[in-house]
Amino acid sequence: MRNEREGPGKGGFQTRPSTDNRQPTTDNRQQMNNTNNPSLSSWLPVPPGSDFPIQNIPFGIILTKDLSPRAASRIGDTVIDLYSLAALGYFHDFHIEPDVFLSSSLNNFISLGKPTWRAVRNRLSELFEARNSFLRDRVKDHSTILVDIQDVEMLLPVKVGDYTDFYSSIEHATNVGIMFRDPANALLPNWKHIPVGYHGRSSSIVVSGTPVHRPKGQTKADDAELPEFGPSKQVDFELEMAFIAGKSTSLGESVPVRDAEEYIFGLVLFNDLSARDIQKWEYVPLGPFLGKNFGSVASPWVVTLDALEPFRVQGPKQEPAVLPYLQTSGERNLNIQLDVLIRPEGGAEHLVSHSNFKFMYWNMAQQLAHQTVNGCNINVGDMYASGTISGPTPDSFGSMMEIAWKGTKPVGMPDGSERKFIHDNDTVIMRGYAEREGLRIGFGEVTTRILPAK
Repeated sequence: MRNEREGPGKGGFQTRPSTDNRQPTTDNRQQMNNTNNPSLSSWLPVPPGSDFPIQNIPFGIILTKDLSPRAASRIGDTVIDLYSLAALGYFHDFHIEPDVFLSSSLNNFISLGKPTWRAVRNRLSELFEARNSFLRDRVKDHSTILVDIQDVEMLLPVKVGDYTDFYSSIEHATNVGIMFRDPANALLPNWKHIPVGYHGRSSSIVVSGTPVHRPKGQTKADDAELPEFGPSKQVDFELEMAFIAGKSTSLGESVPVRDAEEYIFGLVLFNDLSARDIQKWEYVPLGPFLGKNFGSVASPWVVTLDALEPFRVQGPKQEPAVLPYLQTSGERNLNIQLDVLIRPEGGAEHLVSHSNFKFMYWNMAQQLAHQTVNGCNINVGDMYASGTISGPTPDSFGSMMEIAWKGTKPVGMPDGSERKFIHDNDTVIMRGYAEREGLRIGFGEVTTRILPAK
């Protein structure tokens, strides 16, 4: 390695200062553990309670008035331009072409594989650690590499080729079954045996901050003889997480459940908007269609599984036992706290749900194993939504349909109005973070405003 004074270049460099005896290592697992160390701090400012401490290091796509779309990371409120960092030689020893970061999606970077994602994340942790003067003292590079979060526009982080929406919360599935079927047999016979899902429309997945128009379609009231056409009266949010495929497979190939997490790049918050009245009329016999494809909204920063490693927990006990190809052991769920708020036009935001990703009955490994068990091929950038995340108590339900219980329990708002479903010009806000022993890793937020039907 070069001496630190030589700087980045063809021969590589030492990213730790000479006073730090924790030298870079080629052991990816050890490096990952170093990045999770709760005692790490950054020489970049990190506001108290930030979702983006140095232990997070998410990935996203940014655009500014001076910069074309490119890959970036974030610490505190400072965005790190990965293309410029690579062009200046800070990743040269990884043999990554800088242009892989000069893109409107992360797909090319993700395609390089997990060892490369991990190496880049580890390098960022080293470069921006408080005790490391290597980049901190190269002030001339800062204006090229660092951008304030207020000066960037966030784009959808990946090009989503295919999208699957699961139905994996037992509390949500039970609530829906009680409301629409026999309360004594709320779950359909297959629900505890397979991670139920359907293939959705990827073209209408948009990034946080994108407004979505109220959809139009056919609806039929219970007491009506014929359906009618018009704007949906029951637009709803669905509180979800989504994971992004980090590895492709060939047609006919299956992903074993034990290996499934090696195919996952990271997670985002996900608001899978629904039009309940359109959905109710159309879903028999083939399932969701127009009621589910008018807009789904993803948060812009992808948080890696490495960053979320400290927040693993056991999932619910699965009874009856699942078939061998779905059997997992250990801590496969993630303790991620989730909030949903509604902000009426001109009003204050109001908390309507406080839930947690740990409640999911089916975990991500099982979902991906089931998706591919029949030989379905997957591609880098594919997105897999968890399905609505509901907890065991009414304050943890993940949709207005459940919270207001089909409109029979309207939710009061600070301005005196009530909500059974989402009104025009309401903004739905979702936030998510994991927290343990003073370490907080978050996703920021995903927001969307519901505009009137066109």
